[in-house]
Amino acid sequence: MIAKGQKINDRYEIIRVIGEGGMANVYLAMDTILNRKVAVKVLRGDLSNDEKFVRRFQREALSASSLNHPNIVEMYDVGEDDGNFYIVMEYVDGKNLKQLIRRRAKLSLPEVIDIMKQLTDGIAHAHDSFIIHRDIKPQNMLILDSGLVKITDFGIAVALNSTQLTQTNSVMGSVHYLPPEQAAGKGATFKSDIYSLGIMMYELVTGSLPFKGDNAVEIALKQMKEPIPSVREMDESIPQSVENIILKAAAKNPKNRYDSAREMYYDLCKCLDEENANVDKVKFEYPEFDESKVQKEAKKEENKNVEINKVDEEKPMNKTAWIIGSIVSVLVMIIIAAILVVPKLLEVPDVKVPDVSKMSVVDAERVLEEAGFEVSTIVEEEYSDTIEEGKIIKTVPSANRTIKEGSVITLYQSKGTEKITIEDYTDMNIYEVKAKLELLGLLVTIEPKNVENVEEYADKEDSVIDQSPKSGELYKNDQVILYYPNIVVYPDLTTYTLEEVQEFADKYELVLYVEEIETDTVSEGTIISQSRRKDTLIVRGADLTIKIAVQPLEEDIPTSPIPEEGQIVGE
Repeated sequence: MIAKGQKINDRYEIIRVIGEGGMANVYLAMDTILNRKVAVKVLRGDLSNDEKFVRRFQREALSASSLNHPNIVEMYDVGEDDGNFYIVMEYVDGKNLKQLIRRRAKLSLPEVIDIMKQLTDGIAHAHDSFIIHRDIKPQNMLILDSGLVKITDFGIAVALNSTQLTQTNSVMGSVHYLPPEQAAGKGATFKSDIYSLGIMMYELVTGSLPFKGDNAVEIALKQMKEPIPSVREMDESIPQSVENIILKAAAKNPKNRYDSAREMYYDLCKCLDEENANVDKVKFEYPEFDESKVQKEAKKEENKNVEINKVDEEKPMNKTAWIIGSIVSVLVMIIIAAILVVPKLLEVPDVKVPDVSKMSVVDAERVLEEAGFEVSTIVEEEYSDTIEEGKIIKTVPSANRTIKEGSVITLYQSKGTEKITIEDYTDMNIYEVKAKLELLGLLVTIEPKNVENVEEYADKEDSVIDQSPKSGELYKNDQVILYYPNIVVYPDLTTYTLEEVQEFADKYELVLYVEEIETDTVSEGTIISQSRRKDTLIVRGADLTIKIAVQPLEEDIPTSPIPEEGQIVGE
């Protein structure tokens, strides 16, 4: 972490941390040369040591800095200072769309369309410059109080995609918006960004994600295999024209998606027009999911027959052709007879595969051979939580299937319960460690731990300071406890603005109450007091009340009438 007041490149003076992630930390800073606030994103230390990643990061960030569009956060500078690799961006004083969704749930349709028009316009501009974002999600979309939306993290997203960093929280945060082709390990294209836009539009309309799961792999499989749910089945008031945009953008087959973000933008511009409200539901020209091999072969054979028939129709019938056709017909009949009769004579009997699970390899081989099968000389191995080590888990083909006598059976032997090795995670980001261990199948809880020297842990509020167990080998569903320092204390909020107090409350999940106090002794907007004393420990979810100064209302002062000439005052 970089301390408050420290300067990067002797120019950008750090004010405070405004965001932390698995790859970089973001700071609010003052550009001391141009006298303006900027956002400085600094790569985490472990990534700074990856020379290949750093070069790609700098190259892509410089490329993204060429983008100039009102809906894209402007990049000002890219560089390195004392081992810290950084990019300097436009500072946007707003919330991200994920925060907006959490507060508001689903948005109104006019709001959704307005946001999506801005996003597609910005992404279309990037695509025009041959730049793919690759990590479109609400967390990377900032929205100002005016309603202006800004897209951020272009350079970060592209550089990240080129490394092996797509794991733990990087994937968990983005897999909900991951296109099927990327989930299948293929490269990203312009249409990959369009898919992510479609998923995000679904979330804005419904307030929820279309595909959920217990882990990243499960969600990625759903992205590849399951159609996106219908928003109209959830809310019939949503026009078909709006659902069509979501369906077309989030089509599994890229051929069925919009050809460009600009095309999606044009549909958004007219989807709420009355004449477009009751259009037909979109139908895709290409299959959304791959056809099975059997279906493909059947279609191939069908097409072949059609072509043969066409040729036959075009040829004039003549005597020679008739004779040849008769001979061919006789031969075909002989062949068909042979096909029907000979197999009956040479037919191999069907035999049910015995269940040899929980047997030793030797016993399983004996039982299968006695049943008339051959056993593969290669024995596969798998982990199993239910079958002891050395025993048979299953066979392929599986038990109780009826197959031909003499078929080859493969045995799968248990390696026992899978062991998971954990290390000492001290000083690592606690949320990244939690995600990593949960993906391995462990049950992880996070708990605070009191520390004596609070100042020693000032910049480590999200770091692991202890764990149980310390290290070693565990099994799936074993419990791991990660401890973070219980050192976060309330600052003197009377030096904050109301906006800064709100950001502070959001960061620590506090419930903020604001009381207005009429006074003319201090300037309006000044924080007068706070309900939680300075330097007391913060408990997430607690209530926090602040009192803020507002100008008192002016009272009407009665005035005496002007006395007439000769009138005695007071009469």
